[in-house]
Amino acid sequence: IDFILLNKQTVFIAKRIVFVMAQKLTTDAFSSFWKLCKRLSNESSYKLKTSLIKEYITKKSDNSGKYQGNLYLLAKFLLPGKEKRIYNVKDKQLLKYFSQIFKTDLKSMTEHLEKQGVVSDTVMDFFSKSHTVKPLSKSNLTLIEVDEDLESLSKETKEDAQTAILKKISKKCTTDDLCYIVRLIKHDLRTNCGAKHFLDALDENAYEAWQASSDLKQVIEKWQANKDESSMIPGLKKTISIKATLMTPVKPMLAEACKSIEQAFKKCPNGMYSEIKYDGERVQIHKDGEKFQYFSRSLKPVQPHKIAEVKDFIPKACPQGDSLILDGEVLLMDSNTNQPLPFGTLGIHKKAKFKDATVCYVIFDILQFNDENLMKRSVQERRKILQDNVTEIPGRIVHSEMKVVTKKQELQSMLKKCFAQNLEGLVLKDIKGKYEPGKRHWLKVKKDYLQKGAMADTADLVVLGAYIGTGNKGGLMSVFLMGCYDESRGIWVTVTKCGNGHDDDTLKKLQKQLKMQKISKDFSKVPMWLDVDRGLVPDYVIADPKNSQIWEITGAEFSQSSTHTADGISIRFPRVTRIRNDKDWKTATSLKRLKVLYKESKETTDVEMPSTSTNTTKAKTEKKSPKKIKEEDQTSPAKKEKKLKRKSEESTSTLKNEVEEDSSKKKKKKDDDDDNDGTTTKQKKACTFGEKCYRTKNGEHMKEYSHEKNEVENEKDQKMKETTDKDKELCNVFTDMCFTIHKDVPKKKKIKRFIIAYDGDVVDDVEDSDVTHIITETHITEAKATTIQVQPEWVWICVKAKKLFKIDPFLLVTAS
Repeated sequence: IDFILLNKQTVFIAKRIVFVMAQKLTTDAFSSFWKLCKRLSNESSYKLKTSLIKEYITKKSDNSGKYQGNLYLLAKFLLPGKEKRIYNVKDKQLLKYFSQIFKTDLKSMTEHLEKQGVVSDTVMDFFSKSHTVKPLSKSNLTLIEVDEDLESLSKETKEDAQTAILKKISKKCTTDDLCYIVRLIKHDLRTNCGAKHFLDALDENAYEAWQASSDLKQVIEKWQANKDESSMIPGLKKTISIKATLMTPVKPMLAEACKSIEQAFKKCPNGMYSEIKYDGERVQIHKDGEKFQYFSRSLKPVQPHKIAEVKDFIPKACPQGDSLILDGEVLLMDSNTNQPLPFGTLGIHKKAKFKDATVCYVIFDILQFNDENLMKRSVQERRKILQDNVTEIPGRIVHSEMKVVTKKQELQSMLKKCFAQNLEGLVLKDIKGKYEPGKRHWLKVKKDYLQKGAMADTADLVVLGAYIGTGNKGGLMSVFLMGCYDESRGIWVTVTKCGNGHDDDTLKKLQKQLKMQKISKDFSKVPMWLDVDRGLVPDYVIADPKNSQIWEITGAEFSQSSTHTADGISIRFPRVTRIRNDKDWKTATSLKRLKVLYKESKETTDVEMPSTSTNTTKAKTEKKSPKKIKEEDQTSPAKKEKKLKRKSEESTSTLKNEVEEDSSKKKKKKDDDDDNDGTTTKQKKACTFGEKCYRTKNGEHMKEYSHEKNEVENEKDQKMKETTDKDKELCNVFTDMCFTIHKDVPKKKKIKRFIIAYDGDVVDDVEDSDVTHIITETHITEAKATTIQVQPEWVWICVKAKKLFKIDPFLLVTAS
C-alpha cells in the first residue's frame, strides 16, 4: 500500500512539474512576444498600447499577480533601445551575412532594402524564398534561447563568427522569428512603443522611478516585491517609490520652448527663477564618499579628458557632502571677462586661442545631499541647500547665475543682457517646481523662439546631395546636404545636413523633382565641383548644382563645424522653412555672404519683448526681418541713391572724427613723453650695452643714454615670439575621431597624448562602437569592417602639419 501511495505521489509531482514547465514555456515563448509586438504595431492609441501590455502581463500572471516568467527579460526585449547590447553590425553587413546564409544575390537584397527601407523585412522576404536554410512552420523558440544567442552574437567581432551564429539562429526560426530577431539586433521593433507604455502597465509610479534611477531591473524587482507583499495582506496596495540611486545616472530634467513672456508667466504663476542657458556639455556628478562618477546628458560616462581639469576641485567645493548628486554643465570660462565661451570650444581648450580660459563646472541643481533625496523639494529649497553646502571656486566650480523674477520687465531686462553677451538664452523654472527626471517642465527662451522665429538665423542654400532614410522614410531621399558656392575657388561647399521641415507629400514630390546621381557614399565618385568631407559623402549628389533647388534653412544659430567645408560655418538645429522658387544659384547665399551673416549673427541684438501695454509688439534687431527686406527691395532707385549718399557722408564724418581723435591721442602721448625728465627717448644716445648695461644705477648715465632695443633687435624678438606662439598652438586636427591603439605600436602613450591634445578621443576597447580608427602596424582581422586601420606614421605627420594629411598611403584597411 505504501509503495502504491508513493508511486501515486511521484506521478502527481511529475505531472505538476510538467504542467509548470509547460506554462513557463508558454509564458516565455518567443512567438507570444512577437505576436504582442504585432498587436502594438497595429494600435495607434497611446492608452490602448499600455492596455495591451497590461493585459499580456496579467494573462501570464498567477492569482496573486506574480508574473509566471522572466518579466525583466520581457522588458529588455520590448525596450531594446533602453537596455542596449552592441552587436557591431549595420544594415549592409546584415545583408552580406544573410546573402551568404541563404545563397542569395547580395545586390538583389540591397535593392530590396533601398526600395522599402527596413532591413528586417528584406531578410524575412528572402528567408521565405530560401532553399538552403528553410524557415520552420512552427515557432519553438523561447525568450531565454533568443537572449543567449543574441548575447553570443554581441561578443563576436569577426565576420565568420557572426555569420555562423546568425546561420545557427536561422535554422531554428520561422520567418516571423527571424524578422523580430533582426529587429532586436537593430534596436527597433517598429511598435512605436516606449518605456512609458511598458512601465505604466506595471505601476503608476514605475516610469518616474525608472527615470530617477535608470535601472530597469531594479524597478521591476520593486514592483514584484510590492505584488508579493500585497498578496500576503488583503486590501494592501503599494506603489513604487521614486528616488535617485547613487552612481546610477538620473534622467535629466528638460525644458520646452517658450515663445513669449506671456507664456512664461502663464506656466510659472508662482514666480520663477531666470537662469542663464549655458551652452556647454551637461554633466551629472555623483559623489559617494571618496568615489566620483560623471555622466553625460545621454546617461553615458563622460570622456575623462573633458572633466579632468575640474574633478580635483570638486572635493574641495563639497567638503561636507559624503554623498551628492549634482546637475550642471562643463564649459570654458574666459578668465578675463568671466563669461562662458561658445558651444564647441570645450574640445579645443588647450589651444593658444583660448589660453586665457579655464574649464569650469557650472552647477544649477542638487538632487541628493547626504542620503537625503531632494527631488521632491522645490527649486527654492534645493538652491538654498546647494549654496549652503557647495562652495564656489572662481573659474572652476561656480553656481549658475539665477535671479528671482516676478515682473515681466525684469525678464525682459535679463533677455537683453543675455543676448548682449552672445549667450544662447534663458532657462525659466517655477519657484515651487520639483525635479522631475525626463520631464520638460522647465522653459527655455532662445532667439529663434521669439517673435515667431523672426530673430532666427537663416540662409538660402542649394541642395547638393541626399541621404536615404530608414524606417517610415525607408527608400526615400529624406535628409539633404545643403551648401553654397565658393566664388573664390569656383566650387560648391557644404554647410549643413537637414532632414526637418518637409511634410510627407512634399518629400514624395522631391523624389522626382530633384535630378540626382547615385554615388552610394563612395568618396571616389564625388564630383570635382563638390568639396565635401569624407564622413559626409551622401548617397546621391545633384546632377547640376546650378539647376538645383534653393531652400531657406532656418536654425537656432550659425555655428562652427570641423566637418563642413564652408569655411567651418554651419547651422545648429536646421530646418527647411520654405522652398525658394523665386531664387536661383546666383541669388542664393554665397560663401562670401554666409561669412557676413555669421559675423552679424554674433553681434549684439537689442530686443524689445512683448509687454502688458496695449502697444503692438516691437522688435529692434540688427538683422532685418523678411518683411523689412521686401520693403527695401521695392524702394525706388532715387531713394536708394539718396540713402547711400547719406551713409557715405556719415562714414566720411565718422572717419574724420576718428583721425582727429587719433591725432589728438598721439599728440598727448608725445607731450607726456616730453615731460619725462625733460628729455625724450629719441634725444638720448643709444647705450652700447643696451638692456644688459651695468650702469643702470648711475643717474647721469641713464639721463644721457637710452637702453631700449633697436629696431632690428625688436623685430627679431617679435619674430621669435610669433614663432614660439605658433609652435605652442594646438590645432583642431582629430575632431570627431575616436582611436584605439594596438598594444604592439611603439610609443603608444605618446601617440595617445598627442591625439587627445589635438582634439581626438582614445579608447582601449577595439570593439567600442565609437571607434573610427585603429592605429596599428599590421592588419587586424578581428576588427570591425567599418573601422579604418592606419599606420602610426600618419598620426605623426598630421601632428607635424597641424592638419589632416592624406590618409590613403598609410591605410591598412579602408572602412566599408
